[in-house]
Amino acid sequence: MMARTNGTRSAGVADPGTADVIRRASTASGTDPSLLAGYLDILLRAARTGRGLTAADRSDRRQIGRRAAEDSVALGTLVDVYLRATRLAWTELLEAPKAGHRDVTAAVLRVANDAIVALATGYDDAQRAAIRSEEALRREFVDDLLHGGDPGRLAERAGRFGLALAARHIVAVIRDERPFTDTDERTRRLAEVLRNRLSPSGVLVSTKDGLLVCVAQSSDSAAVGDHLRNAVARDDPGTIGIGRPHAGAGGVARSYDEARTALELAGRLGVSAHDMLSADLLVYQVLGRDRAAMVDLVDTVLAPLEHTRGGARPLLDTLTAYFRAGNAMAAARTLHLSVRALTYRLARIHRLTGYDPTSPVQRYTLETAVIGARLLGWPEAEASESE
Repeated sequence: MMARTNGTRSAGVADPGTADVIRRASTASGTDPSLLAGYLDILLRAARTGRGLTAADRSDRRQIGRRAAEDSVALGTLVDVYLRATRLAWTELLEAPKAGHRDVTAAVLRVANDAIVALATGYDDAQRAAIRSEEALRREFVDDLLHGGDPGRLAERAGRFGLALAARHIVAVIRDERPFTDTDERTRRLAEVLRNRLSPSGVLVSTKDGLLVCVAQSSDSAAVGDHLRNAVARDDPGTIGIGRPHAGAGGVARSYDEARTALELAGRLGVSAHDMLSADLLVYQVLGRDRAAMVDLVDTVLAPLEHTRGGARPLLDTLTAYFRAGNAMAAARTLHLSVRALTYRLARIHRLTGYDPTSPVQRYTLETAVIGARLLGWPEAEASESE
C-alpha cells in the first residue's frame, strides 16, 4: 500500500491531506469533524501494518457512537460520513495494492467494517440507555398521576407526555387472563392502536398491576368505550372498566379509581359485558357502602334457598339469568333449560322466600338481594368463613 506524496510513493506514509479528507467528508454529510477523530490514522495503520482495531480503538469508536446518538445525529448519517471518509482516503491518500498485496486491501476493509460496527454498538447502547431513562421517568409519572401525586409537579411533567391536565380526562383499564406488562409485544401493539384510534396526542397508555391503562382527554365515557372496544376487538382482551370524566390531576386519579372499581364490581356481579362504565355501576356502589344492611337483606330474603338440595347457587343463578334477560324464554336459553323447567324454579323460589320474581312489586326486593349476594360473594364466602 502506498501513500501519494510529491509524485512519488512510499509505503505506509500518511499524507498531510488527511485533515482535508476529514473536512470534506464531514461537510458533505453535515456532521462535526470530531466524529472522525483518529479514524484515518487507523485506516493508514492498517494499510501499513495490516493490524486490525485494538481494544482502545473499539472503545473510542463506541464512545463516538454514543456521543453521536446523544447529539441526535442519525445513525445513517454517522455511517455515511465514515463511508465517505473511507472512500476519499482510499482514492486520495492510499493506492490500490498491486499483486501480492490483496491482504492489505482486506485489512483496510476489515478495519472500516469493524469501526462502523463499533460505532453502531455505541449508538445502540446510547439509544437503549435513553429509552430506559425515558421509561423510568414515564413510569414514575404514571404512578404519581394515577395515585394523585403533587398537582404542581404533575402539571410540570404532563406536557412531556402529551397531557393537558386542565382538561377533562377519562381513564379506562383493560383486564385479561394474561397480565399486561411493559415489555409485552401485545401491550406495545395495543398501545399503538389505541393512540392511533383515539388521538396521537392527549392519550397516555401504560400498564399498572397487570392492567392496560389508557388515559384519554375526553368528556364522553361511552364514546371512549366504543373506541376502545373497536381498537382491541382483534385481541379480545377481556373486560374494560371505564371511569367518568374529571378535570385536573386529581381528576385522573379519581377516574382511575372508578375504572378499577368498575372492574372489581363486574367480577363480583359476574357481568359478562365487554366493558363496564363507572356511571352505570353507581347504584351497586351505593348498595355496597352499607355492608351490614346488605348482609341483613341477603340473610332475610335468600337464606331459605340454602336449605334446598344442591344449595342456593343453582336458584341464585336462575334469578340472575331471569333478571338480566327480562323474560323466562331468554333466561331459559341462557341456562340451557326448558321454559317449563325455568318456570318451575321461579315458582319454587317464590315458595321458599315468599317473594315472587314475576311480580313487579316484589321483584325489586328480590333483585336487590341477588345483587347484594354477588357483591358479598354469598353463599360461597359465608361457607368459607364458617369453616
